[in-house]
Amino acid sequence: MAYRISFGYKQPADPEAFDSYYNDKHLPLASQIPGVIRFAAGKTETFDGTTPENYLIAEVSFESREMALAALASPEGQAATADLGNFATGGASIHFSNEDIIVH
Repeated sequence: MAYRISFGYKQPADPEAFDSYYNDKHLPLASQIPGVIRFAAGKTETFDGTTPENYLIAEVSFESREMALAALASPEGQAATADLGNFATGGASIHFSNEDIIVH
């Protein structure tokens, strides 16, 4: 069973600048974090056309909670975490969870 860290990036002041920085600078940093077994991210939307609370949600999965904690404590994890302030102008929430329920 995997352990997941989810990042909810709120609506940025400048979406184009967010996208550019996230893709060109943050992802290369984050890709260096050890122990990642899965990374998925996507922009959010609503069914009624209103602006969603989050602009983008990213999920980073590890084999265990211990692996996730070690990854965050690594120099690469610290660098990626410190980088959030450079592009997440709307703020971000971070959530930690097991994948307790999986339905196929």
